[in-house]
Amino acid sequence: MERALYSIKFFGLLFSLLFTISSVANEVNGNEAQNDERINTEGEIRDYIQHHIKDAHDFHLVSYTNDAGERVHVGFPLPVILVGENGITTFMSSEFHHDTNGEVVVEKNGSRFVNFHGKIYELENGAASMIFDAEHHPTNASRPLDLSITKSVFGILVIGLLMLWWFSSLARQYKNRRIPKGFGRVLEPLVIYVRDEIAKPNIGEKKYRKFTGYLMTVFFFIWILNLLGLTPLGFNVTGQIAVTAALAIFTLIIYTASGNRDYWMHMLWMPGVPILIRPVLAVIELVGAFIIKPFSLLVRLFANISAGHIIVMSLVAIMITLKAEITPVGSTALSFVLALFISVIEILVAFLQAYIFTMLSALFIGMAVAEHDHEHDSDGTPEHTDAEDVRADFI
Repeated sequence: MERALYSIKFFGLLFSLLFTISSVANEVNGNEAQNDERINTEGEIRDYIQHHIKDAHDFHLVSYTNDAGERVHVGFPLPVILVGENGITTFMSSEFHHDTNGEVVVEKNGSRFVNFHGKIYELENGAASMIFDAEHHPTNASRPLDLSITKSVFGILVIGLLMLWWFSSLARQYKNRRIPKGFGRVLEPLVIYVRDEIAKPNIGEKKYRKFTGYLMTVFFFIWILNLLGLTPLGFNVTGQIAVTAALAIFTLIIYTASGNRDYWMHMLWMPGVPILIRPVLAVIELVGAFIIKPFSLLVRLFANISAGHIIVMSLVAIMITLKAEITPVGSTALSFVLALFISVIEILVAFLQAYIFTMLSALFIGMAVAEHDHEHDSDGTPEHTDAEDVRADFI
């Protein structure tokens, strides 16, 4: 029975990967521009890949041409919420009719809006279309305050509600039983892993419980969103630098607010260091704490997830770029095999990036709350230091 269950899960995962690759391939090979030309050139493919990894105001799953020769886009719209010159304006993104070239004008609440490369602009009074300068920047339109529910926002809300439901259910089960049931049995070993392998070793036995909730939230939030990005829905939430920056800022706030006296003393006025060098080292330590550490968190997650999407899309595009050299059948087969291989690796990367972000967050927090047992003499210089003991306090 267990073997059959594993087989079902394996084939379900394989089907999801195949469907993802085929959906993306159909979109790359079948998406048409306004002049009814398909995406064939290297420049068009590059622009499409860049567009694919960006956020959007609607879900675009696949496109096809019907019997009447009309292009049909399959997906669903999302709410557009704008604060412009005439106040708050709301409408569904379907009113743009999948246009991102600034050609379709939506008139609402006395204002005119266009979608140009995924960004919504408000036209000036009397303007019927966008006018561009020599660098192709709009000259008669401005950006309103955009509070829309985009794909990334929608994904964050859905995953947030699911996590709240899953872990609330798991917590309720522990009130009545020692061993959870149902989906709780899947969550329990992951929760224990984050607690015992990430929180405890890096923060310490005495203080880890205070920060375990945040670490678990970050771990599951990033991991699930990374997995969601491998589905045909086209999510790329953790590939948006605004999202990774927000997560890094949360970690920065936590370890900065939780830093104890020893943490700030060793950062601002290090014991055991010549006095003339201490101000220089203090500046270096402050830059590391407030810039380098959060920057390393946000860039690592953003770059790895975005690179994974770009690689998969580039491999899918092989069926177009190499069809003249190795025939359409050969290019399609090569594209399928390579994209499938990279997609499987991306499943590992999804977990690995969640683990690394959580591990580094725990390490930074542990460094801020670590207690130093060494004694100091009158001038602040430690009487004895043991490198291994200090390292153990940090790790």
